Amino acid sequence: MTTLFDRRSLIRSACTLPLLGIGATAATLPRRQVSVPAPFDMPTIAIPDFRGSRRFPITDFGATQGDRARTAAAIARAIDAANAAGSGIVVVPAGAWPTGKIHLKSNVNLHVARGATLLFSDDPADYLPAVQTSWEGIECFNYSPLVYAFGCENVAITGPGRLQPVMDRWKIWSARPKPHMDALIALYNMAYRNVPVSERQMAVGANNLRPQLIQFNRCRNVLVEDIQIEGSPFWTLHPLMCRDVVIRRIKVRAHGHNNDGIDPEMSRNVLIEDCQFDQGDDAISVKSGRDMDAWRLAEPCRNVVVRNCRILNGHQLMAIGSELSAGIENVLVDDCQFVGDGKGADDHAVPINNLLYVKTNERRGGFVKNIHMTSVSATTIAGGVLAVETDVLYQWKTLLPTYVRRLTPIEGLHVRDVTVGKAKFECLIRAERDMPVRHVSMNRVAVAEATGPRIVTENVLDFTTAP
Repeated sequence: MTTLFDRRSLIRSACTLPLLGIGATAATLPRRQVSVPAPFDMPTIAIPDFRGSRRFPITDFGATQGDRARTAAAIARAIDAANAAGSGIVVVPAGAWPTGKIHLKSNVNLHVARGATLLFSDDPADYLPAVQTSWEGIECFNYSPLVYAFGCENVAITGPGRLQPVMDRWKIWSARPKPHMDALIALYNMAYRNVPVSERQMAVGANNLRPQLIQFNRCRNVLVEDIQIEGSPFWTLHPLMCRDVVIRRIKVRAHGHNNDGIDPEMSRNVLIEDCQFDQGDDAISVKSGRDMDAWRLAEPCRNVVVRNCRILNGHQLMAIGSELSAGIENVLVDDCQFVGDGKGADDHAVPINNLLYVKTNERRGGFVKNIHMTSVSATTIAGGVLAVETDVLYQWKTLLPTYVRRLTPIEGLHVRDVTVGKAKFECLIRAERDMPVRHVSMNRVAVAEATGPRIVTENVLDFTTAP
């Protein structure tokens, strides 16, 4: 299939000035500039270039296979040394290395070499003290993500090794018993009352809020490439309030509850390319926070390009929301394929529902605009090519009443050059009468076999199709 956009990025090396508040050592690390063609004004993305940086093998700092505490401490010392040197590559050599949390710092590349596996503990105590993070769009202090960076510039995780958490404890926590649901209610109410984030301490008792596998929180110039991921407690890769992010050539296999592949949230200028997803939830889900917290932060997610990715299993190829209260705009999905048969290769198979799914509800507010999907193919999918639903509340429908009603304006959804073997529909849009969806186009969309009505629209203005 010929894509409408040239997949080849224009890359050049450059030394850039440090951000305000970042130490002078940031200026010593060169950056590569990545130009990404898109049907909107996509800024050039700056990513760190570690090719001339010194290497810091974790074995030089006391890492020992089979000793989790020694290895975790060695990784932390190697990261400190690389950061103090101005820039550096922390190398995890071949072998299995049990560890707890890993906290990255500016100008540091965590490199997991071929044949190396970082085996992350499932002991919650290994992810304390609690750190500033978020849980399903609400900020709080919770167990540290397994790999975490906060307020960093020029930070990377590269491969081709493996990240693999032990999943036993996290699978138990994913059952969501009543104490967990009570904790979610308490956290939502704290956000509603604008309780300071530092006082929203969730890593206590039986709250059991699972940590993300990888989170970059308020970071700039982020690179993730070539790594393999096997399993995740929660969302797999979560760039939160970041700017200039490139994620390429990674393979993710994470089945279970809430196991999205990549969740860019309130982030800008993001490129995801040449990746493979085998998920228990959405392959990619663009987000911008939940309700009051997102209105407070007011950081829309914009300029996200996904291209040349393969999806083996997952609920959606691309989801927009449902946490979208700060707004989402300028998203492109190009030259991607769902290559499964809806059954998968093993007992963990998750049939894909929709290729592009916009989901919100009466509490979210925010906005969705200028979303594009081009040159995408699929075999058999349970839903359809484009779906929009405005009453998606999941468990929150019964957990809490609607405190503030804010509908979500949705406009500018453009799908073209899509082929599907079998699906339930081509387009299903159910919008609010008080807030119709506007400006939707479906051009050259071909579903060979539709098991239901091909196009269903409720409260849609300016809908066009072309063969």
